[in-house]
Amino acid sequence: MKHICLYFQVHQPFRLRIYRFFDIGVTHDYYHEVNNRALLQRIARKCYLPMNALLLRLIEKWGKERFSVTFGLTGTFLEQLQLYAPEVLESFQRLYATGAVELVAETYPHSLACLKSRTEFERQVRQHVELLRKLFGATPKVFRNTELVYYDELARWVHGLGFQAMLAEGADTLLGWRSPNYLYQSSEAPIGLLLRHYKLSDDIAFRFSDRSWSEWPLTAEKMANWIASLPAEETLVNLFMDYETFGEHQWAESGIFEFYEAWVELLLREGLALFVTPSWVLSQYKPVAALSAPMPLSWADTERDLTAWLGNELQTDAFETLYELEALVQKVEDPSIQRDWLRLQTSDHFYYMCTKFFADGDVHKYFNPYNSPYEAYITYMNILADFRQRLAQAP
Repeated sequence: MKHICLYFQVHQPFRLRIYRFFDIGVTHDYYHEVNNRALLQRIARKCYLPMNALLLRLIEKWGKERFSVTFGLTGTFLEQLQLYAPEVLESFQRLYATGAVELVAETYPHSLACLKSRTEFERQVRQHVELLRKLFGATPKVFRNTELVYYDELARWVHGLGFQAMLAEGADTLLGWRSPNYLYQSSEAPIGLLLRHYKLSDDIAFRFSDRSWSEWPLTAEKMANWIASLPAEETLVNLFMDYETFGEHQWAESGIFEFYEAWVELLLREGLALFVTPSWVLSQYKPVAALSAPMPLSWADTERDLTAWLGNELQTDAFETLYELEALVQKVEDPSIQRDWLRLQTSDHFYYMCTKFFADGDVHKYFNPYNSPYEAYITYMNILADFRQRLAQAP
């Protein structure tokens, strides 16, 4: 029998409005309130509410011992639920109350702070853990970094924060000849590693409605057979994907909801698999090997590296300019400055500046409010200029 660990990333940034040079020093209104509200409420109708209802139905039918799922709910996403869609927050709380849902920790604003500042990284993780405790009564044991960014030193930091495991990409550069279908451990810290099976995950997340894909259409039977036919000793299958896969990236008209329900039902009815959480895996599995990642890995694009966020001069200039302000921010207690400091670190702002276009380059256009990477860069740098002025004038 296979043990499928289903993890859903749920994140929305506070998108910025077009902020011009002449706005600097005049207005500190950085966010496109109307678009953020409209977009979140649209995704709620298409994805969050129907998919939460489907998961609740499956949990009630099969029980938490047979069907459990895992979520990563970012701080900026939860903030927007409180502002724009409290009914969605309540639906996530109902799911968590079943006992069949595990919540993992990450950085509060879905940032790349781990690449610049251990102090800021740890502060954001603690803020996120506190938010999960406040809204759900949850105490996460497992950590999932922004975009599955993982490297050796980070494992030491995360272990130091008290976490027992991390989720990471099952990248070929990390695994070599090994399979992702085992529990591993960091070579640098006694912390477990659950590695994403990127092919099977992407078959659902990216290729489901791609009619040019040789395996289209993806059916419940086909996916169930692929999983059942994995080597007998490879019993752990980690499927990680964006939650917006269901109803937003893959529209309801594509049949994604029907596929998902039929696939889960087939595996459970035939006794082929159980759907489990990372904490369950830690309680039942022992690491088979220690893995080392001297350089950061991610789950993005075909390269599984950082170039989606820091692959050109626009991105690196904006990133470096942002973190030059950290020391100044630490001296200021103004809540609005602290709020904006977090929101401006969200990785999406740098993603929108991406200029590369490879096999999955179209992904960079999704939910992008800008006409070009250069517009994203100019907007962001104008806001940083205003933000720097506010820091200089703060008491």
